[in-house]
Amino acid sequence: MNLPSPARPGTALLLSGGGARAAYQAGVLQGIAALQRRHSLPAGGAPFDIIVGTSAGAINAAALACGADHFQVAVARLAAFWSHFHVEQVYRATPRHALAASARWFALMLLGWLSPRWRGLQPHSLLDNAPLRALLQAQLPLDRLPGLLRQGHLRALAVTTSCYGSGEHVVFYDAVEQISDWARARRRAVRTSISIEHLMASAAIPLLFPATRIEVNGQAAYYGDGSMRQITPIAPAIHLGAQRVLVVGVSSAPEPVDEAGLGDPAYPSLAQVANHALASIFLDTLTADAERLHRINHTLSLIEPARRAESALRPIELLTIMPSQRLDRVAIRHTATLPRPVRTLMAILGMRGGAPSARSSALATYLMFEAGFTTELMRLGEADALAQQDAICRFFGWPRSP
Repeated sequence: MNLPSPARPGTALLLSGGGARAAYQAGVLQGIAALQRRHSLPAGGAPFDIIVGTSAGAINAAALACGADHFQVAVARLAAFWSHFHVEQVYRATPRHALAASARWFALMLLGWLSPRWRGLQPHSLLDNAPLRALLQAQLPLDRLPGLLRQGHLRALAVTTSCYGSGEHVVFYDAVEQISDWARARRRAVRTSISIEHLMASAAIPLLFPATRIEVNGQAAYYGDGSMRQITPIAPAIHLGAQRVLVVGVSSAPEPVDEAGLGDPAYPSLAQVANHALASIFLDTLTADAERLHRINHTLSLIEPARRAESALRPIELLTIMPSQRLDRVAIRHTATLPRPVRTLMAILGMRGGAPSARSSALATYLMFEAGFTTELMRLGEADALAQQDAICRFFGWPRSP
């Protein structure tokens, strides 16, 4: 029989969103697993008891939670999952499907204003991600989660979404009984059994993938990517009882200013505009929230312990691991591996080949579910984790290397 997780209570893992960029997180977890083996620590349980995921990070989070009693095995399976990826496993990218989607959008633009009947037939998204549903159903044993929670291997799993109907940011979570729902302005939490529907909703990149219908307390609504309207991405982990949070993001910290783009007289391409919008959804809020948490921690350190005890605020230990390289630069080396219809779509939007086009190529990083790109991101993630081994060991309370 496996022993419960060796994690210190209140140790959370937070995995942000970003489409194919989330392969980087699998590499970071490989690095953590390697450090766990290097220190001859128990290989059974995970080193964290709270897992929170957003968008593609929600899928990684669910995969880890389903194997919370076998962390090393769960990480190996997640790495294998990302190492053999192809676009067709996530969304349909054949010429036939691309032509059909283009025809629907074209017909809507030309004729949609003429007739209510045409407006009712508007396409739900640019891409059809039905293959992802089948992949998750085959790969994720979500029925194991209730047992893992009862046995103490896990304290909570949460995935974030955005409700198109109410405009709220909604966190769906499953947890031990001591945790209760919470609500703040334009955001709330709902206890439920995590399902494929919640993961599909959390990973529904706006406009690219369709929203998912979910019923909450007898009311059905459509939910999309959890990165949208996510003002405080670290907050769910804290509400679930985290005392320390390991954040694995998917953008370099901070994302550097592209000096090559300054003074460029050319009008930005649609690819650049789309990437700018997605970056504001997936990348910016996490960095801002981490900075806010550091300021709160610093402020609390200036308050006398007795006075601090009178407040509901408490210091939260935070460790962030971010890519040491720009992922749009990595993507340039792999754009040729995308299916031709996807490359054609990217070209129409203004993505160009060559090193100077990182700004326009960044959009492809969210859709490049191809093994060459994902395995390179995993290698980068593992290297970045090992480069921070001292900080990771301090965070988990592991003995340092001799």
